[in-house]
Amino acid sequence: MPLWKKKKPKKKPPQKPKPKPETALTAPKPFVPYTPPFASPEKGYALQLDKSHFYPKESTTPKPKFDPEREFLKIFKTLTYRYRAWDVWNDFIVMTACSLSNPVDKTHYEEREARYLRIIKKYNKPDRQKFPTLFAQTVMALELNPEQDFLGKLYTMLGLCDDGRKRHFTPYSVCAMMAKITLEDIVDQVRRDGFVTINDPCCGAGATLIASANVAKEALAKASLNFQNHILISAQDIDETVALMCYIQLSLLGVAAYIKIDNTLTNPMSPTDTLENYWFTPMYFSDVWSMRRAVHKLDKLIRDNHPADN
Repeated sequence: MPLWKKKKPKKKPPQKPKPKPETALTAPKPFVPYTPPFASPEKGYALQLDKSHFYPKESTTPKPKFDPEREFLKIFKTLTYRYRAWDVWNDFIVMTACSLSNPVDKTHYEEREARYLRIIKKYNKPDRQKFPTLFAQTVMALELNPEQDFLGKLYTMLGLCDDGRKRHFTPYSVCAMMAKITLEDIVDQVRRDGFVTINDPCCGAGATLIASANVAKEALAKASLNFQNHILISAQDIDETVALMCYIQLSLLGVAAYIKIDNTLTNPMSPTDTLENYWFTPMYFSDVWSMRRAVHKLDKLIRDNHPADN
């Protein structure tokens, strides 16, 4: 058969789609909210966030405790590359004492503010910012452990108590033992006289007075008495730097106190003093002690005007 007469293939009829099998109609499933594994059904499925699902588990190794003493020494030594250690220490003590005195003692404000500004101008701006940090470390150290002579210990560690200045501070443990022996009947004295004055004519950095304040605080607390209203400290020392160290620590511990900077043997404390070399702690200006001083002045005035009644 010729090619042009070749029969064409027949087209297949289109196939009809197969009918889908009929499915039975079912009711939709009720909606159930997803409850995370850390949710609380008792609290209405409110999410109780557990950081372990989002953050890695914390290390079980104990974190190193914050050490104000170590931080203080680290910052202090960065200042000694350009300045003598003794000069830095003395400037820090004087400026800190002025900062504590100026907000409350307006009698000496102008003189001490001028002294503060004169000292701080010796340092450049980055170094100036380190002195408030040193003060903050001192505050935190006494807050964490008030039963210590923090500044006296640093003074010794930095090698500032050389033989030329003849400064060797009594260990705090010895001071605490002496305070317990001396203040054994402190509660009876306070109840009889209203308050007790503790004096140290050669106070140094104040270890003995700090220990006395802490012993009195503990004893008076057991009798439901606030030591800040019943303990007054008076101190004196010929060395301004260590006397101001005592002043700073007593101020931060909230003790009512006044410190005179002068020679105890040749110029002891006297009612006729001009108060030029006196430093009063902030607690000394509290309402309780201000009222006691006012009553004392009134009583003295009456006695002077009526000596026959005495």
